[in-house]
Amino acid sequence: MLFDRSIKIAPSILSADFANFGAECRAIEAQGADWVHVDVMDGHFVPNITFGPATCAAIRKHIKGVMDVHLMISPVDLYIEAFCNAGADILTVHAEAGPHLDRSLQLIRGCGKKAGVSLNPSTPANVLEFVLDRIDLVLVMTVNPGFGGQSFIASQVEKVRQIRAMIGDRPIHIEIDGGITPETAPLVVAAGADALVAGSAVFKGGSVDAPEVYGKNIAAIRAAAEAARV
Repeated sequence: MLFDRSIKIAPSILSADFANFGAECRAIEAQGADWVHVDVMDGHFVPNITFGPATCAAIRKHIKGVMDVHLMISPVDLYIEAFCNAGADILTVHAEAGPHLDRSLQLIRGCGKKAGVSLNPSTPANVLEFVLDRIDLVLVMTVNPGFGGQSFIASQVEKVRQIRAMIGDRPIHIEIDGGITPETAPLVVAAGADALVAGSAVFKGGSVDAPEVYGKNIAAIRAAAEAARV
């Protein structure tokens, strides 16, 4: 992965047809997705259960580009190697998911993967202060993690601004996850975000038999985001 600050659209397969994951991954990439976002939930750290390493390994063969894996699990360190081996290009952990964030990030980078930290809506930006040189991505949750289809929490826009100022010239992506639509994307992009996770807003109205709808949805989010670039 080469770093650049162009807008990245990362559809979340949490909103895809679970019985058709391979075809769905191929469809969204063909329709303009930059990354494929995989939301991993354990029913403990968040109130939902989704995918494990075996699912990631199964869909990896259908993804030509970046597989962006978001671990909403705790304790997280025990599973980092398994998800790296399953083919993740970016592996993101929550700041609260283990006792030693620095150690978790070292484990990810030790596997040769890009390391990300995710911040819940109530998590302050300053938890990043002493790990900025260990990360490649900050994922700002603009909903409380656990379910798709939630409404955007506007207070997080100021957090994005704070993080962008903290990053400075470091090659670190700011990714946003939760309630992203053509209406909310400009708010976070203007604040400094460059990667946008969208589930319902990408998959609504489409299917593997009508993938052009995915393309229209992705294009609408991208156009709104790019118009807000500063």
